[in-house]
Amino acid sequence: MANSDTQKIKPIMEIKNLTTSFDTPEGAVSAVNDLSLTIRSGETIGVVGESGSGKTQAFLSILKLIASNGHTTGSVIYQGQDLIKLSQEEMNKIRGDRISMIFQDPMTCLNPYLKISRQLTEVLVEHQGLSEAKARKEAIEALEMVRIPEAKKRFDLYPHEFSGGMRQRVMIAMALLCKPDILIADEPTTALDVTVQAQILDLMANLKKDLNTAIIFITHDLGVVAGLCDRVMVMYGGRMVEGGPVQDIFYKPQHPYTKGLLKSTPRLDEDKHEMLTTIPGQPPNLQRMPSGCPFHPRCEKSFDKCQKERPEFHIFEEGRGKACHLESL
Repeated sequence: MANSDTQKIKPIMEIKNLTTSFDTPEGAVSAVNDLSLTIRSGETIGVVGESGSGKTQAFLSILKLIASNGHTTGSVIYQGQDLIKLSQEEMNKIRGDRISMIFQDPMTCLNPYLKISRQLTEVLVEHQGLSEAKARKEAIEALEMVRIPEAKKRFDLYPHEFSGGMRQRVMIAMALLCKPDILIADEPTTALDVTVQAQILDLMANLKKDLNTAIIFITHDLGVVAGLCDRVMVMYGGRMVEGGPVQDIFYKPQHPYTKGLLKSTPRLDEDKHEMLTTIPGQPPNLQRMPSGCPFHPRCEKSFDKCQKERPEFHIFEEGRGKACHLESL
């Protein structure tokens, strides 16, 4: 799925046939189905799709952060280890150190009873074995890196004493303290105003350039994807339905669902009089998935084969893949 430039870079993570389901009183819920993905250093992969498409659950599964009623199969190879087979104790050494995650709402992730200084230094003491003094120095430098004004003065404040945008910067600083190989950002700008959003996105672009970190950017905002990402992964019903370089996805989508998402998003490079359209219907019930292609009940291009046979994800040209029976749109 990578373009010619990223194909030359050795993968730092190989995800193969990742599948996650949850046991419920009403039956099993298949949240992630047969997902395969290669992640390389220094690239940003945008993960898009409607709510419930499996975007977040896929990457929580990789970090072994799913609920206790969940089960994950497949493989996630990182530094010669299969993360799926590791114990929680072994994963604790990797989470927050080599692989970090920024969550959507910083107020639910930051402990309101602990000063920011304690929450930041704990990461370095636990994962890097630093002394309190050294950890404090590096944590202040991390806050300065994410452009928190007067970081040294604000270091011993509590989370509620920061604005929403500043709390999100604290979360990014915390995620980057150990200079991770992979940063997973789950809707990190959703609750922020547009000015702060732009600042956070600019910050992440610079961090990718400076630290060569691979970024997984989970979002509903296709505009963000266009400006920040190298590749795009489109998910629907727990499956990847299309993937490829960002330019190809935006200008030559090859799955009806991808095309529907783009047509429902305002764009500056199109006729301003062109009407936005919505995708008819609702996302599928993950407990009772439709037969054949999960998107066929909502797809205007659906034909008999779509209703009977689920399309496999396949590579149709270099760097591009899709799960669709149509040869082209």
